[in-house]
Amino acid sequence: MWLTSKLTRFFTLVKVLVRSNLVLLLAALCVPSVAIGNDALNDLNDSQASQLESTKQWQQTLATARGETVYFYAWGGSKPVNDYLRWAAREIASRYKVRLRHVKVADISEAVSRLKAEDGSKSAIDLLWVNGENFSYLKEQKLLLGGLTSVIPNSTLLATEELSLRNDFGVPMDGFEIPWGVGQFNIIANENVFAQMSITPADILSAAKKQPGRMSYPRPPEFHGTTFLKQLLVALSHNDERLFELATPEAQQQLLPTLWNYLDKLHPLLWQKGSAFPSSNTEQLALFQQNQQAMTVSFNPNQISKEQDEKRIPQSAKRVYFEGGAITNSHNLAIPKGAQSPAGAKVVIHFLLSELAQERKLNGSWGDPAVITPLLDEVSTLPAQQELHSSWQQMIEDTWQQRYGA
Repeated sequence: MWLTSKLTRFFTLVKVLVRSNLVLLLAALCVPSVAIGNDALNDLNDSQASQLESTKQWQQTLATARGETVYFYAWGGSKPVNDYLRWAAREIASRYKVRLRHVKVADISEAVSRLKAEDGSKSAIDLLWVNGENFSYLKEQKLLLGGLTSVIPNSTLLATEELSLRNDFGVPMDGFEIPWGVGQFNIIANENVFAQMSITPADILSAAKKQPGRMSYPRPPEFHGTTFLKQLLVALSHNDERLFELATPEAQQQLLPTLWNYLDKLHPLLWQKGSAFPSSNTEQLALFQQNQQAMTVSFNPNQISKEQDEKRIPQSAKRVYFEGGAITNSHNLAIPKGAQSPAGAKVVIHFLLSELAQERKLNGSWGDPAVITPLLDEVSTLPAQQELHSSWQQMIEDTWQQRYGA
């Protein structure tokens, strides 16, 4: 394993060096092999970022951004996230003289609807936190500014290959958005709910039978609730490869009934007998903290330790994930084509990808995994399950609403 790790690091370094320039490659080959590793790769990435920071183009971006206000439309349902963004706003104002204003939304689809209505004209939105079907729609409608990876220096720090950060729910990013963090679906439960750390749909059904009225999930289309349904569908369909492609009518007809049959059995055993659902993971977490529910869902693999550190949940609580792996995706930053402060938005992204900002995000109260090479951390992540193609999400949410949303 040690040798495999060393070889992997070496060939990763060679690929990066070839992308940089031949002179650096020749110099690296003269260095003793013991020096080739994460530190060498990190130094190289830092060097690339520094070179881009010194370019005339980036210096012009900094000059233009000075004094701008960036209106950042982002989910506002998490205190740790909101606290982090307040810290980031102070740092950005001090370093770059750019004002960051967090416009809190319950769902980013609110911002997408606004951009759709503006149709590429001047927008009140300068930056948005986005992924999945929302990104797919904005990209398809040509409502986003492109070329971000080529103009934002710290994008060279992204662990693109290691974390599979080129696609978003099966849709190539192509420089229209920049990865900011990684989400992995998991369940936090009381210690007596699940016997194993990796679970199956049968385990959830069994636990619900043993603790009727004590389990639930957020109401779709809230993304935690939708992801719970997707985890069930992947497991029930035995990881059918059609889930990772455009959802055809035939595939829907063959795969979705398995999920609905399962939910028909599960819902009568849930909180409120499945007649009502928590509005968000924040509400479900509160119910879990109040011991009204025996579980809560999360998209942050480090949330359990943060909640336990703050003594908001019992130390005996356990984190579990689905047997095939936790659905994993990146959450990303994008700039609308009609943004009034695009230079300021690029500066904000540049800072949020810095080692300082990513370390604070990982080790502060948020605990969101880093996406840059210097801070790759296997300990803070779970075994990964590929995210479904974005086309499945709307199908799942619409049919769920028809069957269970009344």
